[in-house]
Amino acid sequence: MLKTFPKGGIHPPENKLTAEKGIKRMAVPKVVTVPIAQHIGIPAEIVVDKKDKVEIGQVIAKSGGFVSSNIHSPVAGTVTKIDQIIDTSGYKKQCIVIRTDAKNEANFVETEYPLLTEIKLESKEIVKKIADFGVVGLGGATFPSHVKLNVKEGVKLDYLIINGVECEPYLTADHRLMLEKTAEIIVGIKILMKALNIDKAIIGIENNKKNAINQFKELTKNEPGIQVAALQVKYPQGGEKQLVRAILGREVPKNGLPMDVGVVVNNVGTVFAVYEAIQHNKPLMERVVTVTGKKMENPSNFWVKIGTPIKDLIAEVGGIPEGTRKLVNGGPMMGKAIKNTDVPVTKGTSGILLIDENEASRGEAKNCIRCGECVFVCPMGLEPHLLMNLSEKGLYEKASNEDIMTCIECGSCSYVCPSHRPLLDYIRFGKSIVKKLETSKN
Repeated sequence: MLKTFPKGGIHPPENKLTAEKGIKRMAVPKVVTVPIAQHIGIPAEIVVDKKDKVEIGQVIAKSGGFVSSNIHSPVAGTVTKIDQIIDTSGYKKQCIVIRTDAKNEANFVETEYPLLTEIKLESKEIVKKIADFGVVGLGGATFPSHVKLNVKEGVKLDYLIINGVECEPYLTADHRLMLEKTAEIIVGIKILMKALNIDKAIIGIENNKKNAINQFKELTKNEPGIQVAALQVKYPQGGEKQLVRAILGREVPKNGLPMDVGVVVNNVGTVFAVYEAIQHNKPLMERVVTVTGKKMENPSNFWVKIGTPIKDLIAEVGGIPEGTRKLVNGGPMMGKAIKNTDVPVTKGTSGILLIDENEASRGEAKNCIRCGECVFVCPMGLEPHLLMNLSEKGLYEKASNEDIMTCIECGSCSYVCPSHRPLLDYIRFGKSIVKKLETSKN
């Protein structure tokens, strides 16, 4: 029987339209806009000035603290502007704008790196290099990867879990990466195992990606420390706590981390970025992005330079289809709508989704009928209807007491609500206020 997490979850239509589409390389844009806050934590500190010439991979903003990350130039060119510019969050953020040097051929010819399997660095050297090369979690949270690898003294770890679930509908960036860079990901897993001094790793992949499961099983059959776990298809299995529970049966504490139960979790995209940083000295300055939608002419997966305008990706797949109602950064469940196609791709951009009028329309919100569906599907065991009511009425202390901050914002509650109540919208708002209140107390 396939493993899964026991509490809550839903089965939205998968719509994996690009699962058979190999990853293509986007042309280098004429201008890139690189935000300095592409990670959870303190924004990086800008170390270049307007009119400076920069090279590919050059540090243009240095980590602002322990929970922060370096930012590297994805192109060779000239800094034309340092300004507050709207990014995928919808808010203005400090960005570095670089005009690409068209004469620099290195921008247009991507090196095919050979597979390097020998890991020469020691544990501490690996962690430092991952920090230096700006690697962050590419599964959505963008948590600086070196922080996860700095294990406190006394903490005992025994498992590394690799997240190849990609349970969000429409997105296939991780799936394609697993198929096309299997061997490199396995080396990346070994690098992380060495960094953490762990001898056991499990790759979790949902059963709708049988080709990826079979490929990893074939390439790890002589790797006794690395296993592959085929998982039942269920959303939001890609959540760290849900994944740890599904694979190992361990319950991560309510306000805790996987590390509290002896586990570190990394996304497959992150693992590949670790491989490139350690084995090829390549900073994180590009990623795979799925560009998709039911009415799109040619939905595809792309290697994209960080800072590339989203409008370039949309143009590459045939433009915005007639009747498009919403443009989403990410998938339909946890992604956020964006209004401006000039916003840049960041380290956390896993997909761009164009939704038509029928799929994007919300039913008219009605009174709660106390059906309990939202409670039944919540993977965190919360009462979403209650959290919405408390947030709506401004009862933020009560919302905090009802564990609003443990909500992972998966959107399962809104998805199943027969009254079309905007549960997640209010819970997100309530969380933002509770967080501000908690910060002001400290």
